[in-house]
Amino acid sequence: MAHTIDELVELQRAANAAQAEMQRIRDAFGRPTEGRWAAEQHTEWETAWRAWSDLSRQVQLAITEHAESEGLPRGTVEAEVQRRARRPDPGAGGTDGA
Repeated sequence: MAHTIDELVELQRAANAAQAEMQRIRDAFGRPTEGRWAAEQHTEWETAWRAWSDLSRQVQLAITEHAESEGLPRGTVEAEVQRRARRPDPGAGGTDGA
């Protein structure tokens, strides 16, 4: 299924949000390898990590598919998606920063 740039940006924003959740957990609990987490904390971390991993993989595959279908260099599409994903969502009441 070919994705539009807007769809790719939304996928990237979801992956960014999942990564931010992983960082929030790490900030709250410390590093997962320190061995002092409770079982519930490990479960929360693993759930967040899987969400980020799945979304990240999905956006990377969709970027590749879009670039191929449009005949564009993959890096160009990825850079555009990253750039636009960093901007506030205009539909969320913010400014676009342009």
